[in-house]
Amino acid sequence: MNKRDNLLSLIHDPTPPNHVPAAFFMHFDKAYHSGQAAIDKHLEFFRATDMDFFKIQYEQPLPSVTAPRGQPADWAQAPLYPESFFEPTVRVVEGIVKAAKKEALVVLTLYSPFMWARHVAGEADLTQHLKENPQAVKKGLEIVTENVLNLVRACKRVGVDGFYASSQGGEAFRFPGTDIFQKYIQPTDLAVWDEINSCEFNILHICDYEGSYDDLAPFLDYPGHVVNASLKVGGRTLTPKEISQMFKRPFMGGLERKGVIATGSPAEIHQAAQNVLAQAPERFILAADCTVPSETPWENLKTAIETAHKFKSDL
Repeated sequence: MNKRDNLLSLIHDPTPPNHVPAAFFMHFDKAYHSGQAAIDKHLEFFRATDMDFFKIQYEQPLPSVTAPRGQPADWAQAPLYPESFFEPTVRVVEGIVKAAKKEALVVLTLYSPFMWARHVAGEADLTQHLKENPQAVKKGLEIVTENVLNLVRACKRVGVDGFYASSQGGEAFRFPGTDIFQKYIQPTDLAVWDEINSCEFNILHICDYEGSYDDLAPFLDYPGHVVNASLKVGGRTLTPKEISQMFKRPFMGGLERKGVIATGSPAEIHQAAQNVLAQAPERFILAADCTVPSETPWENLKTAIETAHKFKSDL
C-alpha cells in the first residue's frame, strides 16, 4: 500500500495498517507562504521527513484593518470574505493536490471561527466581549463562520482530502464557570464540521497552544476520523490509549511540540518515540500535540517518523 491507502486503512479496515503512521508540522519562512514556493516547500518537507500525509499550513494574512473595535455590538460589522479572497490559499492546495494526492492524503489546516474572530478583532478583546454581551458577539461569530465555510468550499472543489480542524475557546482559563463555550463557540465549530464531514480524512485538533483544558468531554461528540490533543488534561497526563478509548477513534500525538522532538539528540528522540508507541492504541498516528517550533531540525522529525515506521517490525 502507498501512504494514502495505509492511512485510510487506519480508519476503515478491520485490521490496522502495516506500519504506524507519523507526521509533524511546522510553519515555514514567510518566503514560502504562497505560490509555487509554498507548494515546493511543502513537498520538500514531506519527502525529507517521510511523513505519512500532507498537512498544508494556512498562512494567508487578513487585511490589516478589518476589525470590529470598541463595543460588543460592533461585531455585527465583522467583514465577510467571498471565496475569491482565499484564492492564494486555494491555489497552494490545488498545486499540492495535483502533485501528491495519488500517493498521500492532503489536508489543510483549518482554524476555527473563534480563532479567526480573535484575529479579526485586532485590539478588541473577543474574550471580554463574550463575557460582557455574548448575544451581541454571536452575529460576528456567524459572519466569521461563513468566512471559514467559504474557504472550505473552495478547497473541496480543488480536491483536498480533508482538514486539520482546530478548536479553541474551551480552555480552562478562558470562560470558567460559564456556558459561553457550549452556547456560542461550539455551535460555530459544529457548523464547520457539518460542511467538512463529507471529506475523506479529517483530524479534530483540540488546540492547547494558549492554555490547557480541564476536561475533553465537550469535544467527545465532535466529528473527525482522528483526534489530536495534548496528553495533559485537568492536571493529569493521559496515555494515547486512554484518549483513543475516550473518543472511540484513532489518536494522533504523544510528543510535546517543544520537548525532545525539538531539541533532543537522535537517541533521545528515538527513545521518546518508543516510549509513546509502547502506550499507544493499535490505531495511532505518532505526532506532536501541535505545530513544532520552526527551528526544529527536519532530521529530528525524520528520526521520530522512522521509529514509528519500524515499531511493529521491532516487536
